[in-house]
Amino acid sequence: MVIRKDYFEEVLAFRDKQIIKVITGLRRCGKSLFMEQIIAKYLADGIHENQIIYYRLDELENEKLLDYKTLYETIKARLVDNKKNYIFLDEIQLCPEFQKAVDSLYNKKNTDIYLTGSNSDLLSGEIATLLSGRYVTINMQPFSFSEYLKGREENDLPVADLEECYYDYVRYGSLPFTVQLKSDERNIHQYLNGVYNTILLKDISVRHQINDISNLEAVIRFIFANTANICTSKKISDTLTSGGRKVSQPTVENYMRYLEECFMVYRVERYDIKGKEYLKTLCKYYIADTGLRNMLLGYRNIDSGHILETLVFLELKRRKYEIYTGKIGDMEIDFVARTPRSITYIQVAESVKDEATLEMELKPFRKLKDAYPCVLITLDKTLNEDFDGVKHINALDFFMGQL
Repeated sequence: MVIRKDYFEEVLAFRDKQIIKVITGLRRCGKSLFMEQIIAKYLADGIHENQIIYYRLDELENEKLLDYKTLYETIKARLVDNKKNYIFLDEIQLCPEFQKAVDSLYNKKNTDIYLTGSNSDLLSGEIATLLSGRYVTINMQPFSFSEYLKGREENDLPVADLEECYYDYVRYGSLPFTVQLKSDERNIHQYLNGVYNTILLKDISVRHQINDISNLEAVIRFIFANTANICTSKKISDTLTSGGRKVSQPTVENYMRYLEECFMVYRVERYDIKGKEYLKTLCKYYIADTGLRNMLLGYRNIDSGHILETLVFLELKRRKYEIYTGKIGDMEIDFVARTPRSITYIQVAESVKDEATLEMELKPFRKLKDAYPCVLITLDKTLNEDFDGVKHINALDFFMGQL
């Protein structure tokens, strides 16, 4: 069982604090297992089992708890007086108006509450108002490359050849259960198809009352095919309409928002480096899992550069960078990765062995006027460590922790 160390540290920092811990992320990215790992950790630390209250709201036996009043009364009856009670509620978004039950339990003062959900708008609108200032969000992603390698080891798969592991990671994706299927392409495809259809039907179609999902799927296919590219609702609408599907621009905008809500894709805005302003137009979109893309579109090796850029983006996101696409004059820098104290400029290319490609990747860096570090990430094995001050890093080393 792979221990999600970074997420553990994030959650444990708020243990026994009077604040609700909300764990969100793509379906099947490991939230439920992670919650069980937290429970196991607390039991190992000496917390008595009667102080642990755990319900999975997607299980039939807990269907009655989808009424928020019943949920509250059931949990309240189990609270142990004069001791801390650890409450774990998995897939909380399935309970309409759950925030009322959670708010009342929070007010008990001897509770420590943990929630999971598969929608980013889980705590929005009225919910956010009621629980304002009372929760922190932990955004969970599928396996990083280093976690994927640990998963391979646990399932007796070879890990000596990192390059071969990388291409399996690209092909089958990073959802934790796929590792247990041990590169069985047919079983992995079947599993990913089930995950995709669950997201499509439960998280989007039912939630947003979409009756005809064919246009929604067409939008998904377009964005999946164009990961790491600029995608606009107008471009998608025009493309689909020219192909015989009349889909309005407002409808496409809604569908793109729904995909973000369920963590299938991420939108990255642009930052004008020279003008020091954030731009709301011409955003890039990145998919959350390459395995889902390959299941839907087939394995497309011709997109390997965009896939590498996508995986670098996801790794930066895991490391808690604030990420933008950089605009410098009429040129682009793939990532402006910000922390509260610094900025790193990053270009990503599959290879820069070709001199023209190398020059194209380095040229935007030369336009920069500040002294923040510049990094070029490629899959090249033979590296020049320094191109006029630009640090050159092999992508596999980057995925293993280097930057």
